[in-house]
Amino acid sequence: MKLLRFGPAGHEKPGLLDGDGVIRDLSAHLDDLAGHHLGRSALRELASLDPARLPAVSGDTRLGPCVGRVGKFICIGLNYSDHAAETGAEVPPEPVVFNKWTSAICGPNDDVMLPRGSRKTDWEVELGVVIGTGGRYIDEADAMAHVAGYCVVNDVSEREYQLERSGTWDKGKGCDTFGPLGPWLVTPDEVADPHDLAMWLEVDGQRYQDGSTRTMVYRIPFLISYLSRFMSLQPGDVISTGTPPGVGMGQTPPTYLRAGQRMRLGIEGLGEQTQHVVADPRG
Repeated sequence: MKLLRFGPAGHEKPGLLDGDGVIRDLSAHLDDLAGHHLGRSALRELASLDPARLPAVSGDTRLGPCVGRVGKFICIGLNYSDHAAETGAEVPPEPVVFNKWTSAICGPNDDVMLPRGSRKTDWEVELGVVIGTGGRYIDEADAMAHVAGYCVVNDVSEREYQLERSGTWDKGKGCDTFGPLGPWLVTPDEVADPHDLAMWLEVDGQRYQDGSTRTMVYRIPFLISYLSRFMSLQPGDVISTGTPPGVGMGQTPPTYLRAGQRMRLGIEGLGEQTQHVVADPRG
């Protein structure tokens, strides 16, 4: 299934995309695509519904983040061998873990807003893994049973705030609108191998990122098991698993986003996002 959330920001309803590309309203069956509704049994119930019997939604309706009420937005840094090489960094001996604040989450096609004073806002197409069944100390062999599905993430990053202002990476990662999610949450039955998906990103039509999840260093089962040693994973938590090469920081010379530009990105089988870059209206 391709599950989604649609409607005005803060008032999204749950839905699905049927086989003809029509959005269908699921709000008669669940209040939101969040929490316990992401468990395997709940997803099986949704899969048993006949999409043709669900109300159709206008195709020009805004898509919201594909998961609601996210508790944790966990990110993995330097997790693609070719991206680590372009930044001049070594592949870390253990995963680099940082957070994006949940206030950064926005819809897949919402505007991305440059923070006040930003000079080095960058892009990163990433595979998002959404937890459906929570747990602690999860065995790697059992980890994939905890996955509700996959989605596209743009891990928008202000590099000066991240790398030049001391402290942790988090201050350059969690600005408002820096976490577009979606368009869809794609359930595992539709993703034959999440470690063999093409992924790409363009700015104003120029392709900068053109990679594959094949070059992921720490794979999804390991990441889930690893993270669950340090925190409980809960339904609706999002793990953003790293980016392939081609980020702005890795260009010669480095290239960063400006107001008025447009990003377009996608992952094979998981859909596309498009964001316009805007200045913070508060200056």
